[in-house]
Amino acid sequence: MYFELRHLRTIRAIHEHGGLARAAEMMNMTQSALSHQVKGLEDQAGVELFVRRSKPMRLSAAGQRMLRVAERVLPEVEGLEEEFRALLSGKTGRLHLTLECHACFDWLFPVLEQFRKVWPDIDVDIRAGLAFDALPALDREEVDLVISSNPVEMPGILFNPLFDYHPTLVASAQNPLAEKAYITAEDFRDQTLITYPVGRERLDIFTELLTPARVEPRQHRQADLTAVIFMLVGSNRGVSVLPDWVMREIRGKPDYVTRPLGPQTVTKRMYAATRNADATQPFMAHFLRLMRSEAVKLQRD
Repeated sequence: MYFELRHLRTIRAIHEHGGLARAAEMMNMTQSALSHQVKGLEDQAGVELFVRRSKPMRLSAAGQRMLRVAERVLPEVEGLEEEFRALLSGKTGRLHLTLECHACFDWLFPVLEQFRKVWPDIDVDIRAGLAFDALPALDREEVDLVISSNPVEMPGILFNPLFDYHPTLVASAQNPLAEKAYITAEDFRDQTLITYPVGRERLDIFTELLTPARVEPRQHRQADLTAVIFMLVGSNRGVSVLPDWVMREIRGKPDYVTRPLGPQTVTKRMYAATRNADATQPFMAHFLRLMRSEAVKLQRD
């Protein structure tokens, strides 16, 4: 049995317009041609799709089943067609973004490079200076997208899920924590913790483990770059907790070990916060898809 999109469109049109004549008119074809198409479809399916004795013409049980498929599939196809038309139209717009995830800069730049090639007329900018007041800036329309792992209820703001990740400890193979199967809050009492230079409310190690347990590390040190954090950790000058996908840079290197947090692995979700009205814009929808696909690549590497 072989269905085409035109078959789904036919079922939907006849249902919406109550008969062959009006449906054929709306589909820019003759009633005879539409009737022939329906007859061929029923012959192929082996069942009647319409109750012809009724006025207006109504779907049979089998036709209703096919209509449900049409109502699920056709909006997806039509949405994709609209996105492709938008890709070719060269529409302009603005995409100013900021991040509450310091580690995301390494992941974001490949996304921006792909986006730039498809949407060269979109004004793209990273507003790093707004990182500590990002969501209010989004509400004030100073930025258009915020990458965050801490969703909050805000009227008019939509948190679009991107991907899940696991905050993971990275330590030197010489560190005593290398002997443990998983890491608890108490394990940090005699460790130097190395983090990005952001507030504790933006660091998974504090929000998910240390603050709830009221545990302080022996020392807290900050570094701007992921490469510097790995250098310090590899020299056994401290430990760090980073998203699991960041660990691809040191995976397989004998100087490092990675361990999950807690006996039940901690899972967080990354979001792209946008204003409700902006989320469906073609260029924004494309950018969200690129972010998701690039994240999948990182997690597979």
